[in-house]
Amino acid sequence: MTVSLLVCTTCRAGQPVIDGQPVPGARLFAALERLGAPEGVRILPVECLSACNSGSAIALSGPGRWSYIYGGMSDADAAEILTGAAAYAAADDGIVPWRDRIAIFRKRSIARIPSIG
Repeated sequence: MTVSLLVCTTCRAGQPVIDGQPVPGARLFAALERLGAPEGVRILPVECLSACNSGSAIALSGPGRWSYIYGGMSDADAAEILTGAAAYAAADDGIVPWRDRIAIFRKRSIARIPSIG
C-alpha cells in the first residue's frame, strides 16, 4: 500500500522571501524529489499544512494508518526524511516504534492523528 509524504511547498520557515528564489519548503520538496521516493511512498506537494510557526513542515499519511506532522525540516534533512518515510510505509498501522524512529521525527513532531477508518 502506498503512503503519502506531503511537503508544504509554500513554507517560508520564518525566512524572508527573495524574489526569484524558492522558499525553504519548495527547496525541501525539490531535494526529496531529486533523491526519489522509497518503495511504497509517494511525495506530494501541498500549498499549506498550517504549521507556519514550525516550518518547513511535512506530513505522513496513508489509509488505515496514524498520520504525523513534522516541522523544522530543511533540504539538508531530505535523505533522513526518506528513511523515516520508508519506515512509516513498512509499519502496518503507521506507528514506527519510538526507538526505531529517525531522530528528526522523534524531536520535531508537531502532531499525531489517529486513523479515521
